[in-house]
Amino acid sequence: MAASTTRPELGKARALKPVWLASRLSFGGAPIGNLYESMDDACATATISHAWQSGIRHFDTAPYYGYGLSESRLGGALSGAPRGSFSLSTKVGRLIEDDARQTSHTDGFIVDGHRARFDYSREGVLRSFAASLQRLRTDHIEVLLLHDIGELTHGEHHAAILRQALDEALPTMAELRTQGACKAIGIGVNEEAVCLEVMPRFPLDVIMLAGRYTLFEQQQAQGVMAQAQARGVAVLAAGPYNSGLLGGAHGPGKFYNYVPADEAIVARAQRYYDVLARTHTDVGAAALQFPLAHPAVASVVCGLRSIAEVDQAAARIQAPIPAAAWHALREAGLLQEGVPTP
Repeated sequence: MAASTTRPELGKARALKPVWLASRLSFGGAPIGNLYESMDDACATATISHAWQSGIRHFDTAPYYGYGLSESRLGGALSGAPRGSFSLSTKVGRLIEDDARQTSHTDGFIVDGHRARFDYSREGVLRSFAASLQRLRTDHIEVLLLHDIGELTHGEHHAAILRQALDEALPTMAELRTQGACKAIGIGVNEEAVCLEVMPRFPLDVIMLAGRYTLFEQQQAQGVMAQAQARGVAVLAAGPYNSGLLGGAHGPGKFYNYVPADEAIVARAQRYYDVLARTHTDVGAAALQFPLAHPAVASVVCGLRSIAEVDQAAARIQAPIPAAAWHALREAGLLQEGVPTP
């Protein structure tokens, strides 16, 4: 990778953007971990390098994404770029283990021979973080997130998991921040309720909230966004297309919340396309830009798996959207009253 680029940074810096975050459009690393379909190393490397050359400066990943594959691919592809020219976030809360019998791909990652195991203990956090640094080929990261705590994920074990997160995992992460191994700590989840449980009980720098504060749905996230803004917690708005539902250029995608979308969801998504067609507005561009209007949101994190998807996202984040488009969505009841728009 070249050490410099003539391509400009994507968008203008936000006045409230944390110093550890390098761009308002961030690269989501789940797809390069072979999420739902395989890609070869060369394609992954080309995609990551093209994202950097196109001005994307924050890259998010996790050990869970391909059982270490996403981190390894990011580390390799970014190794030729100056470390100060980009920022990284990764996660703790799972340990990756070898398992020759694992070929089922029930987690969605097309990777054989490995499995992920939840571990929110102090030792688990330290082991996970050390392995991530090795895979990412760095001695520090900018953002460390505690991954997938919440009742929808852990069911009857939620109370015990939350207690361990507050008593062990998050304090250990705070120690790593004090040591300079990371610059910010937080949680990475797709559940609003656990954000509201954690914020009053432990000082966070950041929340990555996936698929909840989006163009398609904002209702349940209002409390989280208000609390984050009040407490100075930066929000990384991930999953802006809601698993591809609003990502298509001409109509709704087939998935929502990582599973096939039912008829009612697809019908509601179609309304966005119908309404925005009247103002000649790309739904995907509106979906990418919408979260950034909220003062708590520092960046929108978009999963990218190809050079074409990088180019599409780079164009969408800067595409002009007429005020009439947002007005039309409000008139149609597709935007909550009072939510900020670009």
